[in-house]
Amino acid sequence: MVMEKQHVTRRLFLKGMIAAGAAPYIISASALGAEGRPAPSNRIVMGFVGVGGQGSGDMGGFMGHPEVQAVAVCDVDYRQRTGAKQRAEQRYAQEKASGTFKGCDDYGDFRELCGRPDIDAVFCATPDHWHALVTCEAMKNGKDVYCEKPESLTIREGRIMTETARRYGRVFSGGSQRVWEDYNWYHRMMWSGTAGELQEIWVDIGGPSGEMLRPAQPVPEGMDWDMWIGQAPWRPYNKDYHPFNWRGCRDFSGGGMTDWGAHHVGGALFASQLYNKELPVEVIPPDGKEYKQLTYKYANGVQMHLGGAWDGPLGFKGTLGEVPDRKGPRKAPPPINIPNYKGRGGIFGDFLHCVKTRERPFRDIEIAHRTVATCHLANIAFWLGRAFKFDPVKEQIVGDEAANRWIDRPKRAPWSL
Repeated sequence: MVMEKQHVTRRLFLKGMIAAGAAPYIISASALGAEGRPAPSNRIVMGFVGVGGQGSGDMGGFMGHPEVQAVAVCDVDYRQRTGAKQRAEQRYAQEKASGTFKGCDDYGDFRELCGRPDIDAVFCATPDHWHALVTCEAMKNGKDVYCEKPESLTIREGRIMTETARRYGRVFSGGSQRVWEDYNWYHRMMWSGTAGELQEIWVDIGGPSGEMLRPAQPVPEGMDWDMWIGQAPWRPYNKDYHPFNWRGCRDFSGGGMTDWGAHHVGGALFASQLYNKELPVEVIPPDGKEYKQLTYKYANGVQMHLGGAWDGPLGFKGTLGEVPDRKGPRKAPPPINIPNYKGRGGIFGDFLHCVKTRERPFRDIEIAHRTVATCHLANIAFWLGRAFKFDPVKEQIVGDEAANRWIDRPKRAPWSL
């Protein structure tokens, strides 16, 4: 059953906390509608998990929406979380006559943030191997979720995230803004039927992650390295893992394949209207002969190749020709309406609109899951160096138990989904 959204007034919130015998969180008047802030019924109270790098920029983007109130940040790096707390409080201080504001708490454990009853929505921009654990914890605590791409580390994680969103009636938006903003020319051309009946797709994309072992280095002061590792196999700290180069390590990420794949493959699937269809039925890595690039085969006969696009990152061929047309300059796209963002303010505004209306966002978790699962399948084929068939209903590799083990990964205790 879908859970109805309930906004907490100051009086009801304090009354409930006191009745429960707990010390209430201190919520300022400005957070509840005073001094020009939206009224409680229109306010979306947010917590932010993973606030370094991309997370820091995205947090600023969300706070640029007047209906958002950031009340909590979480990061395993003390420097990052205290810096984010200060930036939030400085931003809100500018809106107050007093010039000061104290009302954003910082945490080292995402479970504390997710457990707060005053938070409506959680933003997640941790390394990839934490996405499923953080977002499922948030949803089980009644929070809506915006999660940076790639949304999952494994195909099974993505399915669990989707099922959890449906079970708890949560709005869950994946984080690829490029799918619409960068590729809508392709979408209009393809949705208008310019290429005719689709036959082939080409997507230029990064490569897979791999083994990445580095020697031990001193853990930076204020860094909870055990928590950063989380579900992944233990390894000592090295600066090559944190804060960014972890993407090359298979234990933490799918590499450029899933990082840029969330954008490029997502754009290709939306343009070809495969974004809400079943996953491919066969995956074939390049063999230097018949298959020059990794190739997916779909049940409807369409093939998608990783590599080979000729004018931009995407290319399409249909019964009426190619998009883009290799024989001439790009044409202006037909003026047709295509489903995209709701509300105002890009992909963030789309999410906030859907939190209020309970609609599904443009990058709903099911769509995001299908995109990143497609990328996971390519990684598995590259890692094993062989082709395999895939059951898109069961989301399992057929007749290859060794390959099928990559559908999910064992998690280091005590973490589980």
